[in-house]
Amino acid sequence: MEDLTPDRKSLDPIEIASRDEIAALQFHRMKRSLKHAYENSPFYRQRFDDHGVHPEDLHTLADLSKFPFTYKQDLRDNYPFGMFAVPREQLVRIHASSGTTGKPTVVGYTRGDIDNWANLIARSIRASGGRPGDVCHVAYGYGLFTGGLGAHYGAERLGCTVVPISGGMTERQVTLIEDFKPRIIMVTPSYMLSILDEFRRRGMDPRESSLKVGIFGAEPWTNKMRQEIEQVFDMHAVDIYGLSEVMGPGVANECVETKDGLHIWEDHFYPEIIDPETGEVLPDGEMGELVFTTLTKEGLPMVRYRTRDLTRLLPGTARSMRRMEKITGRSDDMIILRGVNVFPTQIEEQLLKVAGLAPHFQIELNTGANRMDNMTVHCEILPDHADASARDKAAKELAHHIKSVVGVSSKVVVHDPAGVARSEGKARRVVDNRPKER
Repeated sequence: MEDLTPDRKSLDPIEIASRDEIAALQFHRMKRSLKHAYENSPFYRQRFDDHGVHPEDLHTLADLSKFPFTYKQDLRDNYPFGMFAVPREQLVRIHASSGTTGKPTVVGYTRGDIDNWANLIARSIRASGGRPGDVCHVAYGYGLFTGGLGAHYGAERLGCTVVPISGGMTERQVTLIEDFKPRIIMVTPSYMLSILDEFRRRGMDPRESSLKVGIFGAEPWTNKMRQEIEQVFDMHAVDIYGLSEVMGPGVANECVETKDGLHIWEDHFYPEIIDPETGEVLPDGEMGELVFTTLTKEGLPMVRYRTRDLTRLLPGTARSMRRMEKITGRSDDMIILRGVNVFPTQIEEQLLKVAGLAPHFQIELNTGANRMDNMTVHCEILPDHADASARDKAAKELAHHIKSVVGVSSKVVVHDPAGVARSEGKARRVVDNRPKER
């Protein structure tokens, strides 16, 4: 693959500033942001007062630990406008979730927020190997609660030619890739597999496509999956991270020259790692739950937002800003099966070891007549391994890997090619049929 390391002169000075300079900027912006949240958001004023803290209590960055956490439920409880720190008239965009699990969560952006977001996405695309003038195929969704618009603005801000298309419509996706020859694609990793299927269905060699950079976000994925995608497409596959509550995609991004975790854009977001059970702040290098405080958000500042993502903080390499280890698990995605913690990405890793299986899978959880939970892994055979003996061998091999590495017994069902539901955006990796109250 081509060396796409960006010219150091093209980077924002803060990306390669000293740690002292970064920390000084963070402290200045954190003081201002906490004051803004307290003075202008009724929610934060009440939350701070109840917790017995005031913005003036921040004397060092470490003092942030004195302040209360913010949770996703807080956004639902304050629906629709209760968390905002500016008058509604100053919001230029509002995103609302589907609300399928209760009240929607709502986020909003001022013009300044949108500008910052666009700049950070532009920085992220540049870190991924993108350049002004590149054609960028944005296949993130453009629905309600989405990073698609942020990705779109950022690609434009960098100077790319953007070809936007919603998730799904896979045949059309591949047609547009063929017609417009994008160098960059922004997409979820699971949906990239659906695009790969369509390439193969048409008898096209994905390595011959124009794609050189894939920027993958919105769901956890493994380094094993990265290797698979890079090999089959002959392109760089890098990780982008973000949450709508914190901003959207572009909070952190891998650098194409290292691909060793995501550098957090610390001039706009302050990270902490906490013990998920106690809330205690853990030192850099320790594994725990990722927490973010926004430093420049106007419309919806976030103070110590609990992401539920599990990772650790590491020193910067390609940039001065710290890295977070690639997220392969969320506490929300964790399956507890007969006392064992299992993440879907662990199943993905074992699946990719089995030569005859496609990378598509879905986990089904059920409770048997004996009230014991059980796991079924649905996967599919590759067309050239479709005979009965190959299927049986693949099923046994995968079940063995899951048992020996992950530590749980599972039933493996090997379906025909294209027999597992395809992602049209974010993958639905787990179908939990267990009774909700037992």
